[in-house]
Amino acid sequence: MSDILFQNTRFLSRHDVATLISLPDCIAAVESAFRLHALGETLGSGVLGIHADGGGFHIKAAGLPGEDGAFVVKVNGNFANNGARFGLPRIQGLIVLCDVRSGYPLAVMDSVEITVLRTAAATGVAARHLARQDARTVTIAGCGRQAPDQLRAVAAVRSLERVWACDGDPARADAFAVMMSAELGVPVEAVTDLAGSARRSDIVITCTSAEAVVLRSGDVAAGTFVAAVGADSDTKQEIAAELMATSAVVPDLLDQAATIGDLHHAIEAGLLTRASVRGELGAVIAGRSPGRLNDDEIVIFDSTGTALQDVAAARLVYQRARETGRGVMLDLLQND
Repeated sequence: MSDILFQNTRFLSRHDVATLISLPDCIAAVESAFRLHALGETLGSGVLGIHADGGGFHIKAAGLPGEDGAFVVKVNGNFANNGARFGLPRIQGLIVLCDVRSGYPLAVMDSVEITVLRTAAATGVAARHLARQDARTVTIAGCGRQAPDQLRAVAAVRSLERVWACDGDPARADAFAVMMSAELGVPVEAVTDLAGSARRSDIVITCTSAEAVVLRSGDVAAGTFVAAVGADSDTKQEIAAELMATSAVVPDLLDQAATIGDLHHAIEAGLLTRASVRGELGAVIAGRSPGRLNDDEIVIFDSTGTALQDVAAARLVYQRARETGRGVMLDLLQND
């Protein structure tokens, strides 16, 4: 981005973003960002959560330094009743991408596609480094907007043979199973017994909006990799504190997971401390912390969602938008 003229800001719609980035692209970008973080080569990562009536907002920010660096601020609103009240998605928001050298706003883009893709990408990266090499079976809890890309991301790093899908709405689980079975060419079966299918699985993904535990001790077998995706605020919890305490825990960011992730519930219960965490995902990727130690231990990836993922994906979207001329140009410095 070294040849940028700071004259216009590019506006990119949800359709623009979806057209400009793929899941494999995002997996590679997110893995690189986590590695750079472990090496101390990123500009921090911060999160601010604010509760509101019926939902809340979170603001996440991080940067990648250098001549082609960028800084991102993402503002997302999360309101569970949006569909019934306004006919709107539960989650919506914007990302502002700035030049890291000057602060100039290079782009404003929809955040939903990036949030979904980068969250799934982190699960794919974690599964690559933390799931057993012979992992072939998956249970996914929660079949909403996030679920298809979560399963696609795991399928990108492991050769899957069977999938079970569970959701509070059985019809949604049925539809998900039909769609993903046809897409992946793998049997995907809708089930109502989450614990039963989880005990048969090598990989378990929880991507719900639950504020009560959905996965408990005894629900997963030895050697399972669990991607705990849903807890991204201090009111959400998917994984029982007792299960966290008897597993190897690898968060995306330790400080964040200890505040808003499933880890924070285990710490509050007095069953875990920050010091007992195996290490952050970036440290595992960079070889600075061990990942899975053997084929029998349960490893939990506590995925709270970080702005490191957002900036990695948004920078790639912006670069491709410039190459293709995509988006609407806005002159924010216009004086007349």
